[in-house]
Amino acid sequence: MLETYEWKGQGFEPLVFTDEWQVALLNWEPLFDRVSLDEIERHNHSDEVFVLLRGQAVLFTRPEGGKLQAIEMAPGKIYNVPAGVWHNIVATRDVSFLIVENRDTHLRDTEIRPISPDELAQLDAQMPAWASLKQQG
Repeated sequence: MLETYEWKGQGFEPLVFTDEWQVALLNWEPLFDRVSLDEIERHNHSDEVFVLLRGQAVLFTRPEGGKLQAIEMAPGKIYNVPAGVWHNIVATRDVSFLIVENRDTHLRDTEIRPISPDELAQLDAQMPAWASLKQQG
């Protein structure tokens, strides 16, 4: 038996579940534009794995007490954000990610807070040209 899944809508859609984990597709949504970026999130009980399937994306992370680091993602490469690390993404409108994390993390283990002006300045200093405010604004 083989199951297949796809998601063509905007945003996050969990598609495959076990008792412990889930696999989701995450497609572009307006908050991925740098001009719309106003929050950062973390999961305290789950790592979150990102695999860029298409488009361009910057994954940025900030461990508690540390500095923000932005990484331009490469398609097909696995990026693991450990539990407790603040993170978010900036991406092009054609972006799609594969996400693996603990089951129901988006419902039970997601903490969201506003991104600070200092964090935005750190991010902007590391942003590739395609993702800068000048390109998106």
